[in-house]
Amino acid sequence: MPEAYIYDHVRTPRGRGKKDGALHEVPAVRLAATALEAIRERNDLDTARVDDVVLGCVDPVGEAGGDIARAAVFAADYATSVPGMQINRFCASGLDAVNIASAQVMSGQHKLVVAGGVESMSRVGLGASGGAWPIEPQVAIPSYFMPQGVSADLIATKYGFSRDDCDAYAVESQKRAGKSWDEGRFSKSVIPVKDVNGITILDRDEHMRPDTDMQSLASLNPSFEMMGSMGGFNAVGIQAHPEIEAIRHVHHAGNSSGIVDGAAAVLIGSSAAGRSSGLKPRARIKAFANIGSEPALMLTGPVDVTQKLLKNARMEMKDIDLIEINEAFASVVLRYQQAFDLDPQTVNVNGGAIAMGHPLGATGAMILGTVLDELERRDLNTALVTLCIGAGMGTATIIERV
Repeated sequence: MPEAYIYDHVRTPRGRGKKDGALHEVPAVRLAATALEAIRERNDLDTARVDDVVLGCVDPVGEAGGDIARAAVFAADYATSVPGMQINRFCASGLDAVNIASAQVMSGQHKLVVAGGVESMSRVGLGASGGAWPIEPQVAIPSYFMPQGVSADLIATKYGFSRDDCDAYAVESQKRAGKSWDEGRFSKSVIPVKDVNGITILDRDEHMRPDTDMQSLASLNPSFEMMGSMGGFNAVGIQAHPEIEAIRHVHHAGNSSGIVDGAAAVLIGSSAAGRSSGLKPRARIKAFANIGSEPALMLTGPVDVTQKLLKNARMEMKDIDLIEINEAFASVVLRYQQAFDLDPQTVNVNGGAIAMGHPLGATGAMILGTVLDELERRDLNTALVTLCIGAGMGTATIIERV
């Protein structure tokens, strides 16, 4: 079976997902095209050789709808022979796009694929695409539907993480992200977003607050307390987990992922395609997996999928040098570290979505690229990338440098 190699990756900076954010003026398709253009230009890529473009997008409606991957192919002036496919597995969409592209290559059906994702959360609001899960009783009731923030608080309560634990993690994420930018760790892969006149709009993650401390976070009110109590979702969580007497609400805007705009692209191909295009592989996709997880806890899927992936790959956690887990909420990462008894110095070493933000459809591809750069910087070999997912799922991928 052919192996799938990573030849390059890029991402845009993350712009604050509000009307005053730097990227608000940029349509989602232009963000995606920016990433595709950079992949082409950095690799002197003949786009007629590209067999597919696979992009994650979690709210594919309005300007982001109608198969944004194919629209981005047009906007980036790729060869018209290049098709495009938009996928949605909520927060893991960008990583699943990479996994799907890798499967296409591993099957031998495609030779060169660009994968990634895009989300313009300032222009297409979170949840704009709707769905049956929260509104259809025959779906919501048996699956213990709750908003993600209440589930994050349920995780913190069940596994013993205090408000201070979550805030301390958030402070560290901000410090790591600030240090990584100051040391130029992202300069290899972050591409500026420019306007029609070629003037740079944004070249650095805009959501970060590296001066955040415990005192400033202590002033923030819990974001999901009223939703849990007045909305009745605390009762749902307790019904699903009767060992919990009361849910402690510990999450707020400062220890949860930021709403941002951004896009990412990863160039995946076979060894033969790389040689014929003059490309040098940087890593190979060793294994990937998906899983469904307990829906009320919802965000513990990374634990379940990592167990499945390591078993399938015949590996142990000690074989992994670095881990990237999306910082949807602080308790998600804390539970993951607790479950595998991990050294925090191997997890999200450059900070994460609490500091830099979470552009839903793009994040998985972004953090895959981040950890590959870090493997190279530290001269390490193997990394695992994973994300929690709405409705109780998990996706994970293992990469190895070559």
